[in-house]
Parts: sequence; C-alpha cells; structure tokens
Amino acid sequence: MRNAQSPSNHKALELYNEGRVQAIAVCYHFAKMQDVRPPPLRTLEDFLLGSARFAVPDFRNLERWNNRIINNLLYYQTNYFVSALSFLVIPGVFRLFYLVLETTVVVVLFVGFVWAAENHALLRRFRRNHPSVCLLAILLASYIILSLLGSVSIFLFGIAFPILLVVIHASLRLRNLKNKMENKLESIGLKRTPMGLMLEALGQEQEAGS
Repeated sequence: MRNAQSPSNHKALELYNEGRVQAIAVCYHFAKMQDVRPPPLRTLEDFLLGSARFAVPDFRNLERWNNRIINNLLYYQTNYFVSALSFLVIPGVFRLFYLVLETTVVVVLFVGFVWAAENHALLRRFRRNHPSVCLLAILLASYIILSLLGSVSIFLFGIAFPILLVVIHASLRLRNLKNKMENKLESIGLKRTPMGLMLEALGQEQEAGS
C-alpha cells in the first residue's frame, strides 16, 4: 500500500500548481500585450463638432448607459488619452517631483486593486458589477494618501478632473456606425487596445461592443 501524502507534501503540491497557474496567466497577459495597438486619433469634427451628436443618457437604464460609456471609451480612447495627458503635463512641467509622486500613487493603488480582485472572488464579482464604485474608491484612496503627503494639486487638476471630463463626454456622446463596428472588432478579439486592457482590469471586457 502506498503511504498517504503528508500535509507538507500536499501543501507543496498546492503551491506548485498555484505557481504554474500564475505563470501561465503572466504569459497569457504578456502575449496579449504584444498585439496591443492604439486606435487612430479621431477628428475634431467627429469628437466634438458638426457630426457629433450628444444626448443625456437614460439614467433609469444603467446597463445601456454603462454600454455607451464603455464603447465611447474604446472608440475615442486616443483622444481621451491625449486630452488627459495635456492636463497632466501642463502643471507637471513646473512641479515635476509631485507629478511623479502623485502619478505613482494612483498607478500603485490601481495595480494593487486589480491584483486583489484577481485573487479574491468576492472582490472580483464586486468589480464586475460596480466598476464606477471601484474607480471612485481608487481615486478617493489616492486623494487621502496624497493629502497626508501634502500634495493634491496635480492629482485634482491633472488626474481627477480629466477623468470627470472623459466620463461626461463618454456619457453624452451618441455612437455612430463606425464606432459600433470598431468596438465589435475589439469585443471579438480581432483588435487589442490600451483602453481595452484597462477595461478588462475593471472587469468590463464582456461589455465592449454590446
């Protein structure tokens, strides 16, 4: 008869299997990063002016509102990134240390949240169902930490304010045919973009293109 595995051997096997799963996950995410390409910058005409159509969303239908925001984030992401970067760089040029500090705090908290959500089923489910609450929690935590460090000016003007403007535009901008087609390619995996990866980090990958 074979001897039963000792508790220490069983624990070692569990750690080994967990390490394999994490290694496979890292390789998978690295492979996806190889194909990431930002979409082109949308024209000002498309983004804001003549051909752009805006309407207040139906706040009673949260799913439809959420889908509009996500698909606009994917389609106009390059415009959003350029706009946000301009808000971040202008004050950051004069306060470079605080630019690095405040950006680092936000990024560390965001990455830490994503890691925690990937390793805890309850948090992962909450992230999937309440992405806006999770984003607000990350920003609030960033504000509290930076307040303790005595540095919030760049965070408010260069990070929080641009995010607010992006959410407002993505909420109000009605989608056109090209928008829908581009996002459908993203949703079925034919195209990979930086915003698509960020939305996946917030558990919203299944909403894109819907």
